[in-house]
Amino acid sequence: MVAAAPVQGQRGEPLPAQLEGVGIEERLGAQVPLELVFTAEDGRRVALGELITGQRPVLLTLVYYRCPMLCGLVLNGLVEALQEVSLTAGKDFDIVTVSIDPLETATLARLKKQSLMREYGRPEAAAGWHFLTGDELSIRALAEAVGFGYRWVEERKEYAHAAAVMVLTPQGKVSRYLYGVLYEPRTVRLALAEARVGTLATVADRFLLYCFHYDANQGRFVVAARNIMRLGGLVTAGVVAVWLGRAWWGRGGRRAAAGATGGA
Repeated sequence: MVAAAPVQGQRGEPLPAQLEGVGIEERLGAQVPLELVFTAEDGRRVALGELITGQRPVLLTLVYYRCPMLCGLVLNGLVEALQEVSLTAGKDFDIVTVSIDPLETATLARLKKQSLMREYGRPEAAAGWHFLTGDELSIRALAEAVGFGYRWVEERKEYAHAAAVMVLTPQGKVSRYLYGVLYEPRTVRLALAEARVGTLATVADRFLLYCFHYDANQGRFVVAARNIMRLGGLVTAGVVAVWLGRAWWGRGGRRAAAGATGGA
């Protein structure tokens, strides 16, 4: 496996020929083509729209199942993070893993799924993690939509590609890119919450996103100190208001009681 830098940027020297066109061009807000058809691990032909249904956010991974190193690190790193997240695939979000190799088969996809399901340790997630293969045109169209650049390196008989997980909204729009092969569980949890905002976001999701923001330089969600300070100020003001209110009502109650006694 020939690894590439996550995001292509300005370089002082030309890229090696085998890495030309390889990397990630972020396309936040881009719509994944839901009409694209692939083959599922059980041999069924399915459109992406059957798997990305508008109900839950989606983690999208573009890999290939015979990859000698990097793809396995991406998928294993994702599983390790998900093991530490209370949310479960198939219930709170879905995962779509697509092979970038048009020569790979549903059998390879099924074997990879079985292996990762054992590692994940949550049998109920099987219905929500889909392993797909497809033809060159469909694969390229999907990769182009999310800005995932890759290429076949003939001399190495391997694909060169970046290591990333794309986070999609329930409607299939790109919400966030998670780079590398190790994913912080909190970042995965918050990225899913972020993708869900505006559809199925819970009060807890909104609270978490208020307290954290995504730091592109660090590639993870970090504490939003300013928002925490604002929240602390609001809480303090609320406590003071409640205390003053109780004191005011207490005095008013005592006066009323005194007046009632005097009147009697």
